[in-house]
Amino acid sequence: MAEEEKDDVPNYQFMSLVYTLSQTAMMQLGKISNPMTGKTEKNIGQAKASIDMLDMMKEKTKGNLTKTEEKMLFATLSNLYLNYSDEASKEPSEKECKCEGEHEHKDGECKCEGDEHKDGECGCKDKK
Repeated sequence: MAEEEKDDVPNYQFMSLVYTLSQTAMMQLGKISNPMTGKTEKNIGQAKASIDMLDMMKEKTKGNLTKTEEKMLFATLSNLYLNYSDEASKEPSEKECKCEGEHEHKDGECKCEGDEHKDGECGCKDKK
């Protein structure tokens, strides 16, 4: 085995940790089903936290990874960033009204926060 190849032996515990966090983020993005429930669930906020954790690991391990580990972490983060961007773009914007009924709001914007809609009616106080 060449000296360069010896130095590039990856730490499989590190790679397993990266893989685990990656799969968790993909599950939180709704890209894969939860193996415990069999359901596909989406939580963009939690996915962002998992991706940020991997990004922090990349920064904290800079200069201490083998080439193989570095490539795996870079490829994993690139894939997660693309999938996060795709799913985040599908989420309604904060200003977008989530009301099911047809009605108008003060200044043309829905002022509801959370789940204040009942029976297709907006429960916001600023409703015209």
